[in-house]
Amino acid sequence: MSQRIKLIWDFRGPNASQTAAHHVIHLKEFTRAERLENTLCDVENVHEMHHVAFLVVDKTHMDDLRERLKPNRGQLYVEK
Repeated sequence: MSQRIKLIWDFRGPNASQTAAHHVIHLKEFTRAERLENTLCDVENVHEMHHVAFLVVDKTHMDDLRERLKPNRGQLYVEK
């Protein structure tokens, strides 16, 4: 299996949870439109005022998606 990358968008403030959840909707629409396979989109609660939306993709897509989607950061994704 190829390496996978977790692209991350940070949302802070009292509406962070709702904003991150809404962002995930758009990420899922994007992955369907682009026919990206083997992806994972979800929200993580860092704390009450900080939530993240993330998209996990194969490393081969990293450069293209980083340029097009402008995540705040990224990291290697390790399957649990």
